[in-house]
Amino acid sequence: MTNHPVAPVPDRLFEDPEAEQRWRARFTARRVSLPDWALNAPDRSLYVSNASGVWEVYAWDRATDTHRQVTDRPNGTLHSTLSPNGEQIWWFNDTDGDEFGSWVVEPYAGGEKQPALPGVHDGYPAGLQVGDGTVAVGASTDDGTTIWVTRGGQPEVIYVNENDGGVASLSHDERLLAISHSEHGDSRHPALRVLNVADGVVVAEKWDGKGKGLDGIAFCPVAGDPRLLVLHERRGKEELLIWDVEADTETEIHLDLPGELSADWYTDGSALLIVHSYRSRTTLHRYDIAADELSTLDIPKGTIGGAGARPDGSVEYSWSSAEHPSVVRTLSADGDRVLLTPPGDKAPSSQPMEDAFVGDVHALISRPANAGDGPLPTVFAIHGGPHANDEDRFSPYRAVWLDAGFAVVQVNYRGSTGYGSQWRDAIEGRPGLTELEDIAAVHDWAVESGLADPSKCVINGASWGGYLTLLALGVQPKRWAVGVAGVPVADYVAAYEDEMEPLRAFDRALFGGSPEELPDLYRECSPLTYVDEVTAPVLVLAGENDPRCPIRQIDNYLDRLAARTAPYEVYRYEAGHGSLVVAETIKQTAIEVDFTRRALGM
Repeated sequence: MTNHPVAPVPDRLFEDPEAEQRWRARFTARRVSLPDWALNAPDRSLYVSNASGVWEVYAWDRATDTHRQVTDRPNGTLHSTLSPNGEQIWWFNDTDGDEFGSWVVEPYAGGEKQPALPGVHDGYPAGLQVGDGTVAVGASTDDGTTIWVTRGGQPEVIYVNENDGGVASLSHDERLLAISHSEHGDSRHPALRVLNVADGVVVAEKWDGKGKGLDGIAFCPVAGDPRLLVLHERRGKEELLIWDVEADTETEIHLDLPGELSADWYTDGSALLIVHSYRSRTTLHRYDIAADELSTLDIPKGTIGGAGARPDGSVEYSWSSAEHPSVVRTLSADGDRVLLTPPGDKAPSSQPMEDAFVGDVHALISRPANAGDGPLPTVFAIHGGPHANDEDRFSPYRAVWLDAGFAVVQVNYRGSTGYGSQWRDAIEGRPGLTELEDIAAVHDWAVESGLADPSKCVINGASWGGYLTLLALGVQPKRWAVGVAGVPVADYVAAYEDEMEPLRAFDRALFGGSPEELPDLYRECSPLTYVDEVTAPVLVLAGENDPRCPIRQIDNYLDRLAARTAPYEVYRYEAGHGSLVVAETIKQTAIEVDFTRRALGM
């Protein structure tokens, strides 16, 4: 095994003690997610918080305003849910961040933890729906997807298939189960099936055809109501419909909203709460079903992380902007107020961002305080996904680069969500190289406009962003002075061999087949193919237990770098696809900024 040069961990990034304290405080300030609550016991809530220094699950009893840390694991816990009666907490137990494991259940008030579903084999989570008497759980492995149902006894398999799929929603009366599947061979555009829980008989099917996915959001939260809220993309963007699965009739909801939607029911089933994302910002709406009327809720300009309608009609939402740290608020007839404030100091604010449109490509520009017009050393921070997008939301990570004197450019390249189905799917058949064309166009604009110093342009990203970083360093070597790649795809063929099966299914849909079927295309889109063209110093960060971008394929790339004495450093850590440990996140951030400064001679 090659001994790769290890990136040093700096003691500090800034000589000014206030500046050093400020950037670290943005990470360590206590934060909370939007609380979820038990449908039939809404005073009982769950949220995740970094209060312990690790992101863990917490229970909040609103009636007594008491909080309890539920989970305490070295690498943190994100996935949890409550039973509708509020009596049980379920959370997912994996090993060291590898995302492979099983569900654990414990009493809401605390007590003995135990395996939730003996008889269900470990796997990658593929959905969980917990009723008061019925549980449906999905797990995926290399053999495909399995879904079990239990009514208190031994779990029974209700669905199994070699293709990717999962549990979507359980009806409120626990008679009907909606599942997502890709039996047609395209996991990126799934179909829906509704089963009778009692006997597994198919009640209804829905598939819109090639390239048009369906997302079963939730059944109406009213007993006996068979209406399923569905997200579709029949006209080139995400829209909503309500499907009566027993009558097999549907009602499309036509809204004059240009961006993408997420939605959920008001608890009485009369209306929908809609989160509308457009050009990296969010608006919040109420849709009255009977009246076919859409109203806009008054919230600040920025981005909503999550939203939900309470039984009393109030709306709770988490919100932030590039300038202002996240906060959980509640909107009711009495006005808009902060709902949940964690103890301790609030995270220091950062800089606002502005929009740039380069042809059809939307970019977000952040400038350091008092930096002038430029040209500036510039970090092109490339988001992961690829089906995600950069938004006007608070980011301690972005803020530290600004504090260090860099401009930050974020590019919503083709493949990003928020700009319609055609934009999202434009990378099919040529992933990676397509996105680089958009990044190059924004890079040209940033240099020509005088924002970016062409000799100090850094490309930086994690996950799919890490993949694009390594690919750009080889395909566009003259553009980039430094590259920082976190948990990247580096050798696409080896990554496919080792990654979790749901991602292999995703890759087959994205490329149009497997590496065995399309060897030339995978080779053309793999960073390893271009490693000999890399001239810029490279920092690679990798998780030893990463199931998404596994370690072997990263080692293959690093060995090739080492063989040609290219300048590079490596940081490896004992977790999976990123870390939920605050101190570890701070450490990695410091390594990245320090490496970049040293490489640029700053």
